[in-house]
Amino acid sequence: MARESRGCRRLLPPTTAFTDVTNDTRTSREEMPVPDSARGPGSTRSVVVIGGGIVGLCVALALQERDFAVMVFDRRDAIAPPSWGNAGRLAVEAVEPLSSLATLRSLPTSLFSRGGPVAFPPAAIASWLPFGLRLLAASTPRKFSHGTQALSALLAQAIPAWRRRLSTSDASDLLVEAGHYSIWEDAASCARGRAAWQRHSGAATPMEMPGSEMARLRGLLRAPIADALKFGGTASIADPGELMARLQAAFVRGGGSLQHRPLSVAQASRMGDRVVVAAGVESAGLLAPLGHAVPMIAERGYHLQQADPAWPNDIPPIYFEDRTIVVTRFRAALRMTSFVEFTTKDAPPDARKWARLRQHAKELGLPFDDRATQWLGARPTLPDYLPAIGRSSKQPGVFYAFGHQHLGLTLAAITGELLAAIVGDEPAAIDLHPFGMDRFG
Repeated sequence: MARESRGCRRLLPPTTAFTDVTNDTRTSREEMPVPDSARGPGSTRSVVVIGGGIVGLCVALALQERDFAVMVFDRRDAIAPPSWGNAGRLAVEAVEPLSSLATLRSLPTSLFSRGGPVAFPPAAIASWLPFGLRLLAASTPRKFSHGTQALSALLAQAIPAWRRRLSTSDASDLLVEAGHYSIWEDAASCARGRAAWQRHSGAATPMEMPGSEMARLRGLLRAPIADALKFGGTASIADPGELMARLQAAFVRGGGSLQHRPLSVAQASRMGDRVVVAAGVESAGLLAPLGHAVPMIAERGYHLQQADPAWPNDIPPIYFEDRTIVVTRFRAALRMTSFVEFTTKDAPPDARKWARLRQHAKELGLPFDDRATQWLGARPTLPDYLPAIGRSSKQPGVFYAFGHQHLGLTLAAITGELLAAIVGDEPAAIDLHPFGMDRFG
């Protein structure tokens, strides 16, 4: 998840920015073993986690609960990771992988050049062309069905896992279980969208929008609403920056060590008994020396964020289906997110995408003005749109958790629990075979 800093990218607020919160005060870059201060009572086993984003932190906390001594290394300074910068939703309804025939059929009308969210920058053709060919291969009906079953099993446990994680991290107040809205401005697309959600929405429950809530939305929005659904069973995080800060604090309270410097798998293996790679888009490069060919792409999203907006704080997240944007009210900000840009992690930003978001805001009557901040981040995405969670077949003692595409925040807590189980030589509560890296050959 680490990325190079660019001036236009949104940073975490100063109160929640990543800092060196290690319990070991040494600053030497030598390869130290996991220190005694990171070992819980009676702990004799040690793990080094490479990656300090939301997935890495959840893995580290779950390992601490199994009496592992844990160190977390992350390249990031104060740059906000994708799990912070996206919509802040726990999207348990998203059980169908985007590697599907339906996605391929809709692609021509979804292109950025035609007003849609999908972009294939010509300069990144060496990245997105081979990725696209693998996505085509993963989009057969049989593979799509298997992928839907596998993703559904993870998503069914996502919110219960977050309840457990937050309750042990002094952060239960950050979980908002208020569902979300899906809104259509076009009647024809509404009919198609309704049918799709009624067919398969996982643990979420699509319901008719209550008349009073529909009237309130129509009063808030400038654009006409053709129809809408209200979803129960989904959730959001009240403040993603505060979430990261609380998880870091819980990790340190448990004796964990968090350091901000790059680390290879070989270096980590000399420091701990076991190694977990949970570094987002950096994971492919970390695993390549072991012989893993990880067909990952940096799938970038963009957001605008308005501090202290003139927008009710009790409105749940809204998915504007015809525009493919999500608008989420956090405690102190309003955020609009969109775009699926297949590129490289360090490619320069495309300012047209922020301009498109501002145009959406104007047309919808949303309270974004010139003070709105801009951000972009690279989602770690694999061609079948399933995450990679498992044990390396190339090197003993190495495990991985990455590739969660749009669902990094949603699946972080359950991923932490599942991976910690197999690191501890316990059976995972969910079959992890569909998420193994060997599926790519």
